[in-house]
Amino acid sequence: MTIASVLISPEQLSSLMAAEKVVVIDTRDADTYAAGHLPGAVNLREIFTFLATSTAEGLTALKSTFAEHFGAIGLSGLETAVFYEDSLNSGYGQSCRGYYLLTWLGYPKIKVLNGGFSAWKALGLPVSTEKPAPVATTFPADLAGADVMLTKDDVAAALNTDIKLLDVRDIDEWTGESSSPYGKDFAPRKGRLPGAKWIEWYRFMKPSAQGPVFKSPLEVQAECATAGISTDDTVYLYCFKGARASNTFLALKQAGFTDVRMYFGSWNEWSRDDSLPIETDAPILKTKMPALALAA
Repeated sequence: MTIASVLISPEQLSSLMAAEKVVVIDTRDADTYAAGHLPGAVNLREIFTFLATSTAEGLTALKSTFAEHFGAIGLSGLETAVFYEDSLNSGYGQSCRGYYLLTWLGYPKIKVLNGGFSAWKALGLPVSTEKPAPVATTFPADLAGADVMLTKDDVAAALNTDIKLLDVRDIDEWTGESSSPYGKDFAPRKGRLPGAKWIEWYRFMKPSAQGPVFKSPLEVQAECATAGISTDDTVYLYCFKGARASNTFLALKQAGFTDVRMYFGSWNEWSRDDSLPIETDAPILKTKMPALALAA
């Protein structure tokens, strides 16, 4: 499967659901899911809520937890997994977090509904309130996972190197006014990783008649160019807990960035270790004004 084929439109998903084995995964909260969802979709809110650390124990727990969850909803390796959220600008990248986790685990067939549930509804496609009973299976344990997961040690080693560290959090987190989307003081420290560049995750999406969708590869490349990042760079992503950065991970991969990895523990982990450096100064770009030529 090519990266470009990860994004799927509502029309394409409707056809796919009728043609082959698909497990559609709704990442929204339980009440929102119960009010209406794609027919046959299963609810797996833990895709968004699970907090992980990048220690060996933390990554082992992350892998075992989601192998169990994905097996319980029927992913054996034969089915196509399709993730969706409400809309791409309101779910903090939660559907893409599912894509990232399955990519890390090495699952072969993964898609994300471009535009989310809002785009599905906008086209008048069917909505259900029936809760399906998935047939549990065993998630494959012999998959070759992808090298996309970074630990805090990996990130610490990348500081002051040519690796492009990209912060995609909301602006109040980048400036240090807030520590997280869960409250200004949810995490113990405010700021950003030293030397990080910043592109707010919203910038990788654009309006459409069905709601926000991902920008085209050229548009994503143009956004990255504003921060001095090109498709040939090694890019390390982070946000607060690996959701918004998952949205960016997908955007960059479908735009042709070949060496993109993510620090899944992100600011939630980094900020809690006082031995790790942060920047807290106001992020003001200092430029030297060119000298003005005096008229003769």
